[in-house]
Amino acid sequence: MKHSNLVLLFTISVPLFLSAAEPSAFGAGNLDNPEPYGLTSNEKVILQNKNKLQNVVVKSNNQANEVDSLRERIDGLQSIIENLSRKTHNNKVNLKNLEDKHSINMQSTGEYETRLSEVVQTNAINVEKTKNVVFDLSLIIESIKKDYVTKAEFNLLVDEVNKFKELIVKELEQNKPQDLANVNGGDLYDQAKANFDKKLYTQAIKEYELLIVKNYKPAYAHYMIAEMYYQRKNYANAITYYKKSTSIYDKASYMPNLMLHSAISMDNTGDANHAKVFYKAIIAKFPNSNEAKVAKKYLGL
Repeated sequence: MKHSNLVLLFTISVPLFLSAAEPSAFGAGNLDNPEPYGLTSNEKVILQNKNKLQNVVVKSNNQANEVDSLRERIDGLQSIIENLSRKTHNNKVNLKNLEDKHSINMQSTGEYETRLSEVVQTNAINVEKTKNVVFDLSLIIESIKKDYVTKAEFNLLVDEVNKFKELIVKELEQNKPQDLANVNGGDLYDQAKANFDKKLYTQAIKEYELLIVKNYKPAYAHYMIAEMYYQRKNYANAITYYKKSTSIYDKASYMPNLMLHSAISMDNTGDANHAKVFYKAIIAKFPNSNEAKVAKKYLGL
């Protein structure tokens, strides 16, 4: 009697909270999410390559900025060098003029020495400026070396992309469209279970859905689909299939696990009150099960 009331409660209450909770339960597998979850093996590879490509783009952009800065510094250095060249030429002319004046009038020795001192001081200042520019230039070059995307890094990225392509080809080969409608229930059941064990959930869900259409162990098929949605953290869909499985057959050996995962799914969709009811029901109906131990932990017992 208590169990029938529990099933009735499951049947009546689940739709009441699904409509409010569903939007937050359908984010599994979204690679645009800042913290993606519920990813398949292929989606994890895609995310890894996406992150690696992003790092290369960032490094390339940084290098481009550093190169632009380097070009500006080089242009500045070239301008300083050209200016020094002009001043050197002018100094030579001035010195020649002073020498000419000195040869004509020995009394201009004081003026010659003064002008010579000014030339030496000017050259010293310009040399110091050149040293500073060269030092800044060396810092930029070191920075570029530090952030440079090496050939080894680039080749590693290419290898990862090629591995990903091979994985996709393999996956496509395994998931070639089949005329499943003509496959008998037993073979389809084995095929679905094999894909489930390999975590090929997308294909396995299709096969279990067809088993439901064929009315071949429909309660178990609903349960297995629910388990896959549960693993993907798509808790709203998981609850729907758990509920349907229970309504078809509520004495299956997997009922403790079904009820526990239903309760956890309810917790994750914001229905803590009904989750507690299920945790207590597991403890009462299956007191010696591992699921009961987990339920007690959720209840803080």
